[in-house]
Amino acid sequence: MGTQPLIQSPGRSIAQLIRETAEPFGYLEEADLGPLLERVGKARVVLLGEATHGTAEFYRMRARVTRELILHAGFTMVAVEADWPDARWVDGYVRHAPGPPPGDQPFQRFPTWMWRNREVAEFVEWLRSHNATQANPADRVGFYGLDLYSLYSSIESVLHFLDRTDPDAADLARQRYGCLTPWSDDPAAYGRAAMTDSYRSCETEVVRTLQDLLARRLHYAAQGEDRFLDAIQNARLVADAERYYRVMYYGSTESWNLRDQHMFDTLDTLFGAKPDARAVVWEHNSHVGDAAATEMGRAGQINVGNLCRKKFGDQAYLVGFGTDHGSVAAAHNWDEPMRVMPVRPSHASSYERLFHDSGLAACLLPLREATGGAAREELLQDRLERAIGVIYRPATELASHYFHASLPRQFDEYIWFDETGPVTPLPGPVDPGLPDTYPFGV
Repeated sequence: MGTQPLIQSPGRSIAQLIRETAEPFGYLEEADLGPLLERVGKARVVLLGEATHGTAEFYRMRARVTRELILHAGFTMVAVEADWPDARWVDGYVRHAPGPPPGDQPFQRFPTWMWRNREVAEFVEWLRSHNATQANPADRVGFYGLDLYSLYSSIESVLHFLDRTDPDAADLARQRYGCLTPWSDDPAAYGRAAMTDSYRSCETEVVRTLQDLLARRLHYAAQGEDRFLDAIQNARLVADAERYYRVMYYGSTESWNLRDQHMFDTLDTLFGAKPDARAVVWEHNSHVGDAAATEMGRAGQINVGNLCRKKFGDQAYLVGFGTDHGSVAAAHNWDEPMRVMPVRPSHASSYERLFHDSGLAACLLPLREATGGAAREELLQDRLERAIGVIYRPATELASHYFHASLPRQFDEYIWFDETGPVTPLPGPVDPGLPDTYPFGV
């Protein structure tokens, strides 16, 4: 109780500094992004976050920034927090590939609205139109998934590749992957079984399949670099996902680190395959912001932003997003239906409250030492920061959705929307008989 005035009084002065330093804008499509592109400079990778997985303004602004980076800075890869096989559908569509890749239609697992929404579909259509202007297919911008939840669709993709290129290897891979078959409907159940003495893990089998692919790299790559990259990445995903489902029961730190390491390794693999590329990454703030500047890091967790800073230094540009109030597309619990829920006004001791108190409806705030000025210095102190994923529990918001962080150490830039609304989900997958309607059926 006695510390409350000390929190409120500095808060008002910091809010004023934010107002004086920030670059405000009104309508999102009319925001002047020239200064942001200057600050990005020669960065190899720009990571664009989101404070929720279901806010329309975050998706639309990421699309707007990405379009500018593609058109004016030569970026040629978009890598997102989605499963590799699902993103391959989008990649084939935007790069005008002859047909959809093998396997199920994309974005069918929970949370379907995270990528099957109108905001993403509009960006995908823009990207397809842009790529149509590139006469050389090598110049077309690709769309890639970084995540590792697609255990069984990745197995299907590896087998499809080997069936076409090496039938004997395909038969052996089927035998090895058969170890995972009983849990095709519930991969998490495999993790529970592998914890017991009565069931051996499948680690050796899935790793051997990956090693065999790597050992015959030259032979398989002759089938086409893109096809081999897809196969090797799916085989790597199966190996990492198998381990992920085994370790998820031992503690959140190990499973979190394995997942983010996989996402970074996937990004690094793409850079290895495309040495001159520059990439835009779309992921949640919790993956994009440097974990070392948060309580996550103090608990031993890493993330993609942290690994990118270690690998690329100043050539990684990390952008966070925030909001105070509005509504969001989310679920109350895992695998439950999506709902549009009101977002509670931000906590009094949070970064979000400081930005709300600035009175700015929307703005960009540079946070690097050379550009952040006095506002950056005042914001360095650890404060609460809100993170809403696909699950939102307003009744326990402080415990469920806030953590401590130093915003200027976490991000190089912060994009603020005081009031926000939900993404617009699209209907479920449809028959992709008409090539120009996939992957979203619109």
